[in-house]
Amino acid sequence: MDIYTPYRTITREQFLFHEMRIVAKLLLEEKSDSEIIGEVVTNNLLQYPTEKSLNNITRVCLARFHQAESKELIDIVANGSSDAAKQACLFLMMNYYRIVWEFMIGVIGEKYRTQDLSFTKMDLNSFFTRLQEQNVAVASWSDSTINKCKQVLKKTLVENGYLDNTRSEVLNNIILDLSVKEAIENTNNKDALIAFGYM
Repeated sequence: MDIYTPYRTITREQFLFHEMRIVAKLLLEEKSDSEIIGEVVTNNLLQYPTEKSLNNITRVCLARFHQAESKELIDIVANGSSDAAKQACLFLMMNYYRIVWEFMIGVIGEKYRTQDLSFTKMDLNSFFTRLQEQNVAVASWSDSTINKCKQVLKKTLVENGYLDNTRSEVLNNIILDLSVKEAIENTNNKDALIAFGYM
């Protein structure tokens, strides 16, 4: 992840597992982005209430896939087991959002590296305090934006089995699917593996 990559907020664009699965299947049909967006909107494939939200979220899913440029990851998300597909989606989210990358590697990966599996509100708070001290853009985010980002990160950990629920304060050990590990290595982003407890 480039240090010049800007920080995007993740207030609206959450983990989106169900949505990523649907978009991955359409990408495997070798449809263009505009064809995929058209199909999602016309048939309301994501079951969203408005055309605008369908359009926006489909674009977000496409952007995550395009950023990684990995046919392997598209295939895993479309056809892999639920666990493997979720791990692929998490990597794609990390790869697209600098804030998720730095959190998963700098906080979660570091927990696995040091065998300190406690995870409390203080870990999230100190991560964002540090970010706000280091980055002007993040420093300008409102308290409600920061709180929403914290919620999204925590919910993402729950959805991927790192935490049993949102109140849990102990990280679970993660078993990284081998196909996902290979796909990540093939994107030349091996640094991401620590976020899955893989040293």
